[in-house]
Amino acid sequence: MTDEDFVIGRNAVTETLKAGRSVNKILVANGSNNQKIIALANDLKIIVEFVERSKLDKICGGKNHQGVIAQVAAIQYSTIEEILEIAASKNEPPFIILLDELEDPHNFGAILRTADAVGVHGVIIPKRRSVSLNSTVAKTSAGAMEYVKVAQVTNIAQTLKILREENLKIVGGDMEGENIFGGADLSGGIVLVIGNEGKGIRRLTRENCDLLLKIPMCGKINSLNASVAGAVLMYEIFKQRNNF
Repeated sequence: MTDEDFVIGRNAVTETLKAGRSVNKILVANGSNNQKIIALANDLKIIVEFVERSKLDKICGGKNHQGVIAQVAAIQYSTIEEILEIAASKNEPPFIILLDELEDPHNFGAILRTADAVGVHGVIIPKRRSVSLNSTVAKTSAGAMEYVKVAQVTNIAQTLKILREENLKIVGGDMEGENIFGGADLSGGIVLVIGNEGKGIRRLTRENCDLLLKIPMCGKINSLNASVAGAVLMYEIFKQRNNF
């Protein structure tokens, strides 16, 4: 992520302002209906600059910006310790998502949105060969990126060993897994590993999982989109943690 990034679209910009992010200025397309965002920015004493829609189109590269963009400083990543502290402060067993070389920012954003909905305390991503926090993730997450902590780590395998020492169960979503997700015990502290869109979970990461879960399917397609599979598994964990 660069020193400066853009948050795109009404929902994402609104949540960015409400969350108290450092915003340099708001760019609004002339003639667009974004009065609520303009009023909120004025209340927060943030500069609002009115520009031609073509300027926003150029910044966004053709993405749907809905006539508004926030120019913000890069998001600061959290640490694993901070994520564990969040769980402890809520007196809850940690619920962490680990993305093993996920590449698509749309998938990342969708996962963050679900993570916020089910009470995930934080998400871990590798520093290399992985999607990072950017404007596409922000828009796809519809503001969830502001509320779900994300940590970057250098070594996934070592990170999993550290989390296991914290008594967290490491559970991987894998179509080759021997366990059907509905029949596995997913209560207590848990790390849910979601793999790459095409390759799934890497071998070394898979070897560091305590349990591999598969989602039963009866169609002709043999796998789900990474964010969809992640949502199914997250909600099963959410269900068991809350005794639904």
